[in-house]
Amino acid sequence: MKKIYLLNEQKHEDVENLEVFQIEYIKSDVDLKKYDALVFTSKNGVKAINSFNQDWKNISSYAIAQKTANTIIKLGGVVEFIGNSGHGNDFAYELKNVLKDKKVLYVKALKTVSNLPNILKENGIFLDEIIAYKTSCKKSNIILEENSIFIFTSPSSVECFFKQYSWKNSYKAIVIGKTTAEFLPSNINYEISSQTSVEECIKLAKQLS
Repeated sequence: MKKIYLLNEQKHEDVENLEVFQIEYIKSDVDLKKYDALVFTSKNGVKAINSFNQDWKNISSYAIAQKTANTIIKLGGVVEFIGNSGHGNDFAYELKNVLKDKKVLYVKALKTVSNLPNILKENGIFLDEIIAYKTSCKKSNIILEENSIFIFTSPSSVECFFKQYSWKNSYKAIVIGKTTAEFLPSNINYEISSQTSVEECIKLAKQLS
C-alpha cells in the first residue's frame, strides 16, 4: 500500500500528516452586534473569531460547506445556510439572494483566492470584511517516500509544500477542490475529490493506493 500524506493537522487512520503550514489568528475589536449575517469560507475563520469574540454565536452564520458548518455548530453558533459548491465564487452566487437586505460580515483569511466580496457587492449586498487569520509556511522534517500520494487541502498546502519539496514522477496528487487545483504546477496531474471534504480525499487516495 502506498504512503498517503495529508497536508494538514487532522488525524485520520492510515494517513500520515505532513504539516507544512500553520494558522495564526488575528484579533480584532470589531463590533459584531452591527451585523445580522456572518459569512465563513473556512472552518479556520470560525475558530479564529471564536478565539476573540463570543458575540458571533448570536448571529446567523452562512457556511461554504458542511465541514465549516460542523465547526460552527460544534462551537455553539447558528447555521442559517450551507453552500453546495464548496468554491468561493460559486458560493457567492448561492448567497446573493439569501443575503438581500442583511448587514453582512465576511470573516476571511489574510490571503484569499475567490472573488466572493466583489460578487456580493455587485449584487447589492451590504458587506464588510474582517481578516481573522493568516497562514504561514513551516518547515517539515519528514523525508518523503517514493510512490506516495499527497492530499492537498488548500492553496496554502500547495504553496508551502513546493517551497521545501520537489515533485517526483512517482508521486500522485489529490486535491480537495478546484481552487486548490489551480495552485498546483501545470505539469502535475491530479485527481479531484468528488466532495470538498478530507474524508472523501482519503477515500480516493486509498482507492489509488
